[in-house]
Amino acid sequence: MATISFDNTENAFAYKSDKDLSRAKFLFNTMNYPFFVPLGTRITPILVKGKFPFINKLIRDTIFKQFVGGESLEATKVTCELLKKYDVQVILDYAVEGKEGEANFDHATDVFIKVINFAATQSNIPFISVKVTGIARFGLLETLNEAPRLRSGVHDHEEESAELERVKDRMYAICSAAAEKNIGVLIDAEDSWIQDPIDKLTMEMMAEFNKEKVVVYNTMQLYRHDRLEFLKLSHKIAQQQNFLLGAKLVRGAYMEKERERALSKNYLSPIQATKEDTDRDFNLAVRYCIENINSVSTIIASHNEQSSMLGYELLKGKNLPFNHPHVHFSQLFGMSDNITFNLAKEGCNVSKYLPFGPIKDVIPYLMRRAQENSSVKGQTGRELTLIKREVARRKLK
Repeated sequence: MATISFDNTENAFAYKSDKDLSRAKFLFNTMNYPFFVPLGTRITPILVKGKFPFINKLIRDTIFKQFVGGESLEATKVTCELLKKYDVQVILDYAVEGKEGEANFDHATDVFIKVINFAATQSNIPFISVKVTGIARFGLLETLNEAPRLRSGVHDHEEESAELERVKDRMYAICSAAAEKNIGVLIDAEDSWIQDPIDKLTMEMMAEFNKEKVVVYNTMQLYRHDRLEFLKLSHKIAQQQNFLLGAKLVRGAYMEKERERALSKNYLSPIQATKEDTDRDFNLAVRYCIENINSVSTIIASHNEQSSMLGYELLKGKNLPFNHPHVHFSQLFGMSDNITFNLAKEGCNVSKYLPFGPIKDVIPYLMRRAQENSSVKGQTGRELTLIKREVARRKLK
């Protein structure tokens, strides 16, 4: 039986001062009101654009401080050092939304490489996160996604073929820099109607860079009913082509948008019928990756206590070291500290997904975090309960 407990709030919040804990309690308490998140996500972006200094300060002191590492790379150092004291690692994410245009894509590539170089100077940043829409035109990815059905795809169009080559060059530059600096690159999953070319590009990069060690990871969204089989197919291809598979397992982030689009365009929704189906496939994916631990490196990126416990128990049951290089756990910064810090205390490889960027640019990220907390049944309530329990524990000391 497992000895770990995700109810241990002393471990979970050891890194937070009484003041930080009080601030977190206020924030999650506010987010727990049914009307707050829908209203806040609509008016906050407008207020931030309106040049109200007190609004910026309010956001900086509350939701920004809770979920973001800082406004610049340098500013994240303080948070990284704090997490390092508790044996927690970092996945660094430049949270600024991608802008269209070749010049912007080239700039984003330079930023990603800059983030890699910074990560290499910090002992507890093993990964960075990359969104392909940050370096490629959305419309191009949509066209490529249709290509298997068109057979010829974009190859009928010289201009788009050249554009695709530029995307590949950017991705190669990022992965090459990462391989040289020994930093992992986690390619984010995106909308299902642009995901096929992202998968193809990621597999090409894995074949190139994952020969000796795992540099490149693809993200599998298990709320899609086809992703468990896709994981197995990806592993089969990796074995045939003699490279290691990197798999970041997540449940998913775009469920409502996916269902609405499928309904409006009259095609079968890629989303699982029920949450239970998603949980089943996620846990089966965790099992599959750990069963094939020599040829698959996995990141169990989950706020689900049962799934995180499953990964821990599988390692324990197979007498594998908790810090096995091919198993890593991860949660978002500002959420599920009870999972992160208790796993770290047991010696597991575990990280916080740490976004950074100017407040005005990371507002879309922050609004998604607020929506995610309110849409995941009981998430905000669970966070609040644990915080209140720790506040009460400290008062009794």
